[in-house]
Amino acid sequence: MKAYAGCVSATTTRDSPWYIVPADDKANAWLIISQIILNILEELKLDYPKLSKAHRKELRAIRKLLEK
Repeated sequence: MKAYAGCVSATTTRDSPWYIVPADDKANAWLIISQIILNILEELKLDYPKLSKAHRKELRAIRKLLEK
């Protein structure tokens, strides 16, 4: 266990953390993994890009061309 803990702590970083998930209960493991993914996505604070009027106009023109 000491070697395992040493390996994990030596290789985990703030940008690339390790998550230790129990493997003996697959259903519970998937729930834990799902929650980790949701937490990380929430931390990203993703937002739609802000488009300028010129860019919106260009996209509308492209859409019209594709509708033909």
